[in-house]
Amino acid sequence: MQYVHLGRSGVKVSRFCLGTMNFGPQTNENESFAIMDRALELGINFFDTANVYGWKVGEGWTEQIVGRWLKQGGVRREKVVLATKVFGRMGDWPNQSRLSALLIKRACEESLRRLQTDCIDLYQMHHVDRETPWEEIWQAMEQLVQEGKILYVGSSNFAGWHLAQAQELARSRHFLGLVSEQSLYNLNERTIELEVIPACASYGIGLIPWSPLARGLLAGALQPVKVGRRADKDLQKEIERHRSRLEAYEALCGQLGEQPADVALSWLLHQKAVTAPIIGPRTMEQLNGTIRVLRLTLSQETLKRLDEIFPGPGGPAPEAYAW
Repeated sequence: MQYVHLGRSGVKVSRFCLGTMNFGPQTNENESFAIMDRALELGINFFDTANVYGWKVGEGWTEQIVGRWLKQGGVRREKVVLATKVFGRMGDWPNQSRLSALLIKRACEESLRRLQTDCIDLYQMHHVDRETPWEEIWQAMEQLVQEGKILYVGSSNFAGWHLAQAQELARSRHFLGLVSEQSLYNLNERTIELEVIPACASYGIGLIPWSPLARGLLAGALQPVKVGRRADKDLQKEIERHRSRLEAYEALCGQLGEQPADVALSWLLHQKAVTAPIIGPRTMEQLNGTIRVLRLTLSQETLKRLDEIFPGPGGPAPEAYAW
């Protein structure tokens, strides 16, 4: 396993981050336990979850599964860099979503209880909250750090200017601020190359791509399928929308003798800005198959061809659209 620093922080994380969103809804508890055990065996030390995962409002189903796995001991907690998120709706009452200081405090306490730990290593804002001032957000996060309940703060789904806002105010408060940003990033979705990636690079924020396979679009979507995510009607519409690209992509993968999903993940690992793509295996087979990607090197010729098939926005702003 390869390890890199999480942004400008001193902590090191594996090049893959184990996403747990499927634990509960798609993967039962016993299989989830086995996948997490295997992840540690493979050297994956970065686990990501969220208080809303499990999609049973207010229950934190997935966090509970992760917590019961950690409670088994065997230095599981000591080996894992544990990340969770706050923002999503955890009830129908006021102050049960978003990022008020009241919500951040309560949500953290609830996540700690479900995860059965005394500290969250990376506490991430699941989305930007335009209704709460940064002074309030940072005050709440600083208090949690002082209390030893969280160590680092991250963001998710932020625009580049949100990152700048957050970091400049954190700097004025002599606070570390953000060490990571989770963004939608894959071969087919490259918008963040305009503003988010340059902001991350400037402020020393690690980039954690989610949906690296574009909901299965980049995982051999043109191959025959009867069941599973690729049979989803919405995804089928996306397949038809991008059919010409996908045909060229899967043909290239065939020439390389590689699976489309492996090439898509490898492409992300070749991007300098990327810290650790989030992989969300539903089965042990999927997890074991993913690890080989760490040994897959794409040639400059292949990377150029991928850019031709899936052209990004043209680089960072404003050069991507102006002189």
